[in-house]
Amino acid sequence: MDLLVTLLMEVPAKQGGQFPTWFTAVYVIGFVAAVTIGSIAWYNSKRPVGWEDKARPDIVPEVKDSENPGV
Repeated sequence: MDLLVTLLMEVPAKQGGQFPTWFTAVYVIGFVAAVTIGSIAWYNSKRPVGWEDKARPDIVPEVKDSENPGV
């Protein structure tokens, strides 16, 4: 078991121990996209209790529901 742990700790050190930049960029871009899409979805959903009369920010587009146009 100690040998396995030692080998696993040495592998990144031999390869430079650096995470690829493109790999980090994919995660950062994905996180920003998820937050943006989630925010738009949240603002277009029904408001939680106490938030019914709050105005929608101008930057958030209004998405029409094709199944329930009156909602």
